[in-house]
Amino acid sequence: MTTLTSRPEALAEHLTARLETALSAHLARAQHWYPHDYVPWEDARGFAELSWEESQSRLAAPVRAAVQLNLLTEDNLPGYHGEIARVLGRSDVWKTWLDRWTAEEGRHAIALRDYLTVTRAVDPVVLEDERMATVSGGFSAGDKDGLRVIAYVSMQELATRVAHRGTGKLSGDPGLDKLLARISTDENLHMVLYRDLFAAALELDPAAALGALLDEVVGFQMPGTGIPGFVRRAAVVARAGIYDLAIHRDQVLQPLLRFWEVFTRPLPPAAEAVRDQLAQVLAEIDRKVAKQQARRPAVAL
Repeated sequence: MTTLTSRPEALAEHLTARLETALSAHLARAQHWYPHDYVPWEDARGFAELSWEESQSRLAAPVRAAVQLNLLTEDNLPGYHGEIARVLGRSDVWKTWLDRWTAEEGRHAIALRDYLTVTRAVDPVVLEDERMATVSGGFSAGDKDGLRVIAYVSMQELATRVAHRGTGKLSGDPGLDKLLARISTDENLHMVLYRDLFAAALELDPAAALGALLDEVVGFQMPGTGIPGFVRRAAVVARAGIYDLAIHRDQVLQPLLRFWEVFTRPLPPAAEAVRDQLAQVLAEIDRKVAKQQARRPAVAL
């Protein structure tokens, strides 16, 4: 794996060793499941027989926006796989983990698409057009190094879990809630693995690790930003209270920072300076959240 640190070889060896342990733990915890078990096939009707209309969906508009964003994000799995492999490498245990992660993530798109199509929650023509546009656009990690990728996916996997659970709970659809809870369990296990890898980086090179974390907290964006209509849909999702900056702070950033003991662990001076910058960034996020909450009216689904 590549990384911007003063001791790249030592850090790469350290993280590879930790990944071996983390992967074994993941495989012991992961539960195998089948997408078809979560789809109400008895509700299916052919679209040649009955054309799709929005009134057929039992989901409120904000929930539809959220679940479509979730699905199209999952659809872009080839882009994520390629970029993670490019940055972290495909040797030994890294390849084993990346291939396993890809296989598990692939189930999410299969199950979500089948569920939404069978329950007529989405226009299948529009959904397929958007899938083609999203996957054709691919995904780029830019100039992120290994530490930044690990910091990012730690946050992104947890953010995805939170978004799925929020969507399911607000959906009013027991079947969708059950499916999204199942997917969220996978996302949580993925987060745990990356979270543990980042903890290992903090142990060996805290200054480099915190520098990567600072960059990713400042520039964090969900991987679905290339989805058609992403900004509009994300705004709808935020107004509905499914996922917004306050939730990102309270349910993603703060739990990870506590787990990594970012503000309680003793640090060398170089790392301490980076931590001070991170504290300033978090304070700015607090100010933004306060402003948003002050001007945002309650929105009913």
